[in-house]
Amino acid sequence: MKKQNLPVAPQSLQKIPIAFDLSANALNKWESGIRAEIEEDNTISILDPIGLDYWTGEGVTAKRIAAALRQIGHEQDVTVYINSPGGDMFEGFAIYNLLRNHGGKVTVKIIGIAASAASIIAMAGDDLQIARAGFLMIHNCWLHAVGNRHDLREVAETIEPFDLAMSDIYVIRSGLDKDLIISMMDKETYIVGNDAVKQGFADSLLPADIVTKQKESDPNSSIKKLDALLAKAQLPRTERRKFIQELKTSMSGAASESTPCAASDVQINVEFGSTAKLSNSLKGILK
Repeated sequence: MKKQNLPVAPQSLQKIPIAFDLSANALNKWESGIRAEIEEDNTISILDPIGLDYWTGEGVTAKRIAAALRQIGHEQDVTVYINSPGGDMFEGFAIYNLLRNHGGKVTVKIIGIAASAASIIAMAGDDLQIARAGFLMIHNCWLHAVGNRHDLREVAETIEPFDLAMSDIYVIRSGLDKDLIISMMDKETYIVGNDAVKQGFADSLLPADIVTKQKESDPNSSIKKLDALLAKAQLPRTERRKFIQELKTSMSGAASESTPCAASDVQINVEFGSTAKLSNSLKGILK
């Protein structure tokens, strides 16, 4: 499908403060160690959350993708590798529009998961390939909002057009009925590789040797997973950040030979730590 035939995604419209967060389920399914086996010169790798990440200062932004496309050249073909749990919807729309307007052929290869905002980015490809064990995840806008009842109604009204815009993109890409797409978004649907091809979201499966898996040793990945667990326990974002910052401080002061970095170690510290309220909140999900 020619990407120019896809609808233009709406531009960012934030009349009121809106804070986006990653879906806990998407983070649990995301393996950050998945990489492309071979990358050529005209490639862009989207292997992190979409938008600037609070904890690491990293993330995939429209500014970064625009710079990469300028360096490649407007008429040059480009291959985009995606393994991302999603993130900021507005950044995702902006990246989608950048790829949609690129002059050369855009080949998108989902080598892990393309969830939420990353699934929108994937739709911009002229040719969309997905790993047999890869996933697309589509859902409605997911966010945190604070305010009185009038503010919250305004938030709902503000984000509704973006849900409709996403559904239009999925409908045109897949050819599925719009009511079915809306139902899938309402349910937060994960679509495995074969099904993504059968349902029209993707054009074909990836060659078997396109993906490699690196050992995951970055403690930032554990921090992101811990943040998702705290969000699942319905702990407010400000409290999550305060707790994780205290945890990072205590970890940095520990002996180097016993510094925890695996997600399971972090979870044990949380469950049996001195923060009783947090321990009670997480009791049901850390078993």
